[in-house]
Amino acid sequence: MSRQGAEPKPPWSAVPREIKDEVARVLRSRVSRAERVYGGYAPSATFRLRLANGKRAFFKASYPAPKGSGVRWFMDHEAHNYRTLERFIHPWAPKFYGSFGRVGWHVLLLEDLGPRSVPPWTYVKARNAARSYARFHRTTWGKRLPRSLSRTDYVEYARFWRTLGKTGELARTASLAGRRAAEAEEWLAVALPVLIAHERELERARPPFALLHFDTRSDNVRLQGDRLRIFDWPFATAGPAEFDVVAFCQAVAAEGGPSGERVLAWYEEILRLRPGMIDASLAGIAGYFADRGWRPPIVGLPRVRRWQRDQLKECLKWSARRFDLPEPRWLDAVTG
Repeated sequence: MSRQGAEPKPPWSAVPREIKDEVARVLRSRVSRAERVYGGYAPSATFRLRLANGKRAFFKASYPAPKGSGVRWFMDHEAHNYRTLERFIHPWAPKFYGSFGRVGWHVLLLEDLGPRSVPPWTYVKARNAARSYARFHRTTWGKRLPRSLSRTDYVEYARFWRTLGKTGELARTASLAGRRAAEAEEWLAVALPVLIAHERELERARPPFALLHFDTRSDNVRLQGDRLRIFDWPFATAGPAEFDVVAFCQAVAAEGGPSGERVLAWYEEILRLRPGMIDASLAGIAGYFADRGWRPPIVGLPRVRRWQRDQLKECLKWSARRFDLPEPRWLDAVTG
């Protein structure tokens, strides 16, 4: 498989024998071939497995990170969610075959959903994904969800613009525009009160809520016909579906797909959303990327900041259109 990403990933030969033996026990067949999978933004050990009995599986594991690494593993959370949320996430999530820990490794064994299907995002792929995502949210919209799920994770995104304005760090966001930083500061000064007013509404969000994946983007999905298959579930939470949707729509646009508005319109053919919560989610997510985009690279995750800046650009362009703000031409100067 072609390498999509810059993070080093261990080869199958580096996987300890104890791990390989346990994989064979859990899957009831030895591994005849392990194809290393690149993609995503973390250096987790990921393989598409072909078994001696002809079946397939997907192997994902954390392992002892190098000293000084900024990588954080969430395998325990993810395994827990696959176990406890199965009736809510099926058939969008892959089948969960089991998990275990040995010699500092934590392994998840899942259904193999096949090779990467997006990007590129065509209109047909984006439309099918948006409609399928709406069907996923519709199954839990307003329904009773496990008490173990947080109901407040999205509220963190209600404060980024306020904090940037109070601390003076908004100038760091503007500095991403280089020589056009003064232009960026002027635009941000005009936009800030509008963005703050919208992001605050996340604090006032009320049910109906839905089960949120909370990290839906191309490296965490596969398209199988007209169904969106979603994996990487450590951050699952309960909250306004609008938050999940806006995050997904802007990520599609940031990768060269249709605009956020177009993807949102396809979604709303299946499930209508609340305009105020769309506004609040867009402002809150934009604030998150405004806070993160200027920060130093994360050791072990060299591409994350660039992707955050790409999403910042898309979120602010969409915000300008939706909130009737001046066109943020300074974003043309923001690079990776």
